[in-house]
Amino acid sequence: MQVITIVFLLLAASVWFLTAFFAVEVTAGLRPLPAVELLPALIPDAVIVVPARNEAAVIGETVTMLTKAKSEKMKLLVVADNCSDQTAELARLAGAEVIERNDPERRGKGYALAFAVEALRSAPPSVLLVVDADCTIDGTSLEHLAAAAFASNRPCQSVNLLRALPEGSPMVQISSFAFMLKNLVRQRGLQRLSGRIHLTGTGMAIPFGLLPFTALASASIVEDLSLGLDLAQQGFPPRLVVDALVLSSPASQNDTLVQRRRWEGGFLATSLRRGPKLAFDGVRSCDYRTLLAGIDLMVPPLTLLILVNVAILTFAFVMALFGLSLAPLAFGLLSLAFAACAITLAWYREGRALLDASVLLRVPQYLVWKIPLYLSLGRRGAPKEWLRTRR
Repeated sequence: MQVITIVFLLLAASVWFLTAFFAVEVTAGLRPLPAVELLPALIPDAVIVVPARNEAAVIGETVTMLTKAKSEKMKLLVVADNCSDQTAELARLAGAEVIERNDPERRGKGYALAFAVEALRSAPPSVLLVVDADCTIDGTSLEHLAAAAFASNRPCQSVNLLRALPEGSPMVQISSFAFMLKNLVRQRGLQRLSGRIHLTGTGMAIPFGLLPFTALASASIVEDLSLGLDLAQQGFPPRLVVDALVLSSPASQNDTLVQRRRWEGGFLATSLRRGPKLAFDGVRSCDYRTLLAGIDLMVPPLTLLILVNVAILTFAFVMALFGLSLAPLAFGLLSLAFAACAITLAWYREGRALLDASVLLRVPQYLVWKIPLYLSLGRRGAPKEWLRTRR
């Protein structure tokens, strides 16, 4: 029986360790990062790139919004990527410069960004800004992003959140809260612990001179995450700009599952491939910041992390019923309690507008709701291409 207990503890220890790191990271991110004063003299020339594939429903409004928000030093470029609708025409009518790309065999945001970079190579801007076609961002945020990237010569990421939707379904509200926990609280915590963060795809600013060092042209479904990791490996770790905010609307309940399958599937594949190596590189170079960044990358998505903890706790409870050691049960309870306390504090500090208190009772239902997603990922792996949701 002691052998069974020891084996189980060894198997569960990695999950408990990652859960403890998650809780520490969330706790570290509860306190806001200091804002940086914007100096107009530091605002560089920049190009705002909007990758768009069949975005006719929103592209006109997005171009109008960005045209009003951008400064005189900024230009706007829409990449109509493999479009079969009127995206290009509507973007031009709204006042944007448009380049069109047609390559059905190579689709994805990474290819669209690479196409834009090549088009700008003859007259390169100081900074490339990336804003998705379904997002909104104000002028101050654009200026803070561009200035931060220019001054630091590092890729910079705005706070990327979903709009609060009080009338949304409980599943959508919980998903929006989890999105905020990852893109705001954990990003702030990761910045404090490791001095770097992850790029999240929209509301990004990258010094143009850094782009040749990376392989943009990729079909990766998490090209933003890979881009940030590649840049960090080259010595240019992304940083969070808390003065900049980019917003998008949450998807419907069914489309939320589609989005999560794409993101979480791609994240898990990248995490397994690059997380352990990054942590090992940190140990080998005696660089604790790289080590912590590697551990962060190995933390699974929140729902999966909780489900695995619940499974371990259930097995530990069964072991205790059969008279085996109570140690696994105690460790399991402690692990979940630690994570629950950190999540509750994050909800109280940052999440009450996104997640109504009455919906907290539906969290167990949300966990069950996502189990088929993880079973599908286990059977079929991560999606191989972008899974588009309705606009």
